[in-house]
Amino acid sequence: MEQGVELLAPAGNRECLETAFAFGADAVYIAGKQFGLRAFAANFTDDEIKSAAGYARGLDKKLYVTVNAALREGELPELGGYLRFLRECGVDGIIFSDPAVLQAAKREGIAVPLHLSTQANTMNSHAAQFWREAGVRRIVLSRECTLKEVSEIKRGAGDLEIEVFVHGAMCIAHSGRCLMSSFMTGRSGNRGECAQPCRWEYFLHERGYDGEYFPVSEDGRGAYVLNSKDLMMIEYIPELIEAGVTSLKIEGRMKSVYYVASVVGAYRRALDGYKEHGAAYVFDNALKEELEKSATRLFTTGFFFGNPGGGAQDTVRGVAPRKYTFCAKVTAGAENGVVQVEQRNKFSVGEELETLSPHLRGAAFTVEYMENEDGARQQSAPHAQQKLKINCPFPLRAGDLLRRHD
Repeated sequence: MEQGVELLAPAGNRECLETAFAFGADAVYIAGKQFGLRAFAANFTDDEIKSAAGYARGLDKKLYVTVNAALREGELPELGGYLRFLRECGVDGIIFSDPAVLQAAKREGIAVPLHLSTQANTMNSHAAQFWREAGVRRIVLSRECTLKEVSEIKRGAGDLEIEVFVHGAMCIAHSGRCLMSSFMTGRSGNRGECAQPCRWEYFLHERGYDGEYFPVSEDGRGAYVLNSKDLMMIEYIPELIEAGVTSLKIEGRMKSVYYVASVVGAYRRALDGYKEHGAAYVFDNALKEELEKSATRLFTTGFFFGNPGGGAQDTVRGVAPRKYTFCAKVTAGAENGVVQVEQRNKFSVGEELETLSPHLRGAAFTVEYMENEDGARQQSAPHAQQKLKINCPFPLRAGDLLRRHD
């Protein structure tokens, strides 16, 4: 890890976890089937958590588990047993926000490092010192902190580790503490069930004028008045490191394996570039272009350089349609010019596919033939997750991805 700086990636399932590590993550954070804030991700069973912890150890990497939901009284009896289970699995950190988790960890003698979630809204050094004295090893700072504040908090927090989000979705509420979803849909964002009403399109309606709705802005499609752009800080790796950040965190436990590969790979290359060149480091704009290939929203630097105001909001949801389609995942490395893949979206003979690999950059080739598991040739791959063999001139490895520019 560059100067102790960790690249921390999300994983909502085992496939994303393996992909995150393959594309350069130093650590991955996941959730079990309870106590987490992404109830609609696949998440990990107890057996899967144990297996994932062993997998990470085998790679000399780390695994953190979120226990960061706001807990209700009826859940407390199960909390201690769950924390003991995580200790037995050998996880490297427990991410929490409810002080009940801290209390239970002390009562049960859980020596696993405790990481305070961004949901706790830590924004100053005195709060950081409070949590450090309470036994917290790392704090995930509030997304509303500026870079200057991050640096000041680190200086005032002693040996406390500092983690910040550098990429991914932003919430309209203060570091995710939102009641909007609960109020409008009965699904609580603080319980991992957010319906994301901040992403919906809104109109004004005046009582007495049934059926007549007025756009909030002049755009005839209406306005996404609560819709935030996504965070992207890849251009500012040196500034983040100089501020004393321990861990650079990517958001996205609900995201696809393609998103994980694209984003983790780009940030890995940025960190490695800074490690190699130091003060002479110059940002490679191709990394920003890579992130745009997997994007579904416009980007912002969030609050790192001050309150962005309306500049962080995408009120017309103006992001261009995604220009790349994730077509296949390599399941067995290339041999004699042939690679085995698993289909993810339809692709056909005659189309050009681009590789997404931690070992090979910017390579593309034309599909000249494909055959199924029975050895029969076919012109296209329309069936979900069909196993295929296709020609490939590059030394791809299992876990590499193939995409098409549309």
